[in-house]
Amino acid sequence: MVYHLLRHFSGFFSDTLHFYAYQYVLFRAVLAILTSLVLSLLIGPRIIRRLMRKKIGDRPEFHHAALNELTKEKANTPTMGGLIILSSAVATTLLWAKLNNPFVQKAIFVLLWFGALGAVDDWLKLTAASRQRGRNGLLAWEKLLFQIAGAVLIASFLFFDFDKIADGKLFWVPFYKNGLPLATGTFILIAIFYITMTSNAVNLADGMDGLAGGCVAMVSLVLVVLCYVASEAMSRTTPVTWASYLLLPHIPEAGELSIFYAAILGAVLGFLWFNCYPAQTFMGDTGSLPLGAAMGYGALVTRNEILLLIIGGVFVTELMSVVLQVAYFKYTHGKRLFRCAPLHHHFHLAGWSEPQVVVRFWLMAAAFAALALATIKLR
Repeated sequence: MVYHLLRHFSGFFSDTLHFYAYQYVLFRAVLAILTSLVLSLLIGPRIIRRLMRKKIGDRPEFHHAALNELTKEKANTPTMGGLIILSSAVATTLLWAKLNNPFVQKAIFVLLWFGALGAVDDWLKLTAASRQRGRNGLLAWEKLLFQIAGAVLIASFLFFDFDKIADGKLFWVPFYKNGLPLATGTFILIAIFYITMTSNAVNLADGMDGLAGGCVAMVSLVLVVLCYVASEAMSRTTPVTWASYLLLPHIPEAGELSIFYAAILGAVLGFLWFNCYPAQTFMGDTGSLPLGAAMGYGALVTRNEILLLIIGGVFVTELMSVVLQVAYFKYTHGKRLFRCAPLHHHFHLAGWSEPQVVVRFWLMAAAFAALALATIKLR
């Protein structure tokens, strides 16, 4: 909105103030970080107070007595704090991004669709509306159905966006400079799988104060860079793009998504002010599902599906720990591979304090992010 207003009055600015900075994606991305950070800090206390008045508080219950004992002090901490992130990120994107950009439009849709799904799930879990369902919220198949439905819509429209983009319909592998041909059906299946998988992976990691938020912030920072590199020129005077220089897929207009992920980064940093140990609120499915889906969407647009497995290494590890735990439990007829899954609970039960687990997982997330950025030039 601000971008379009400044562009509308560009004649006035060029004649009097000589202000052109708003045309640069990185300038608006920095403003997006600051704007969403300030917004989340301002609206956070209001949302938390409202959640407390509505008594939308978490009541952690695990199938593990020792873990229930460790988390008993979290009872009645307001959840659905993801509303802070979503409100700030969407408002900031509307302020600073080009709203006629097709990738930005779908990015906002991803947050709203999966945010609504998560909010319904949280509401059913944590209010009187859930009395007939216990604390289960939406059934697993119900949640998965809406996740897949949202992913199908995004994948289909994204495929049409890539119709005239040569690199868009190719599958790109790290360390290899050429994309691999990808059939239409395969593209859509990969898109559905990634968006569904990443939304669930972040959801699984959201089990300790600040854990998911800190890791999402680092992934968002890498996606800001990848989106910028995918389309922006190396300078205002040359048509050479960073993508062509680094032998990466070139996706015109994807750079505008840098503002979207910058908005998420700022919103998550502001949310961590209230979510750090001891947490005043949890993001809940309201925050984890849309944030995870947004991570998958960024990888799809920039054609970095495989690289996302490195960028979000912590989330992949958390997801795989659950898969391995379930598989091993069934294969051995009752034995467990970990003390508890997801993996962060295993270390908590092993004697690490909650802040120790969170900070060490943040360090892992930073290492994965650095490794992912290091691979960009290795082609």
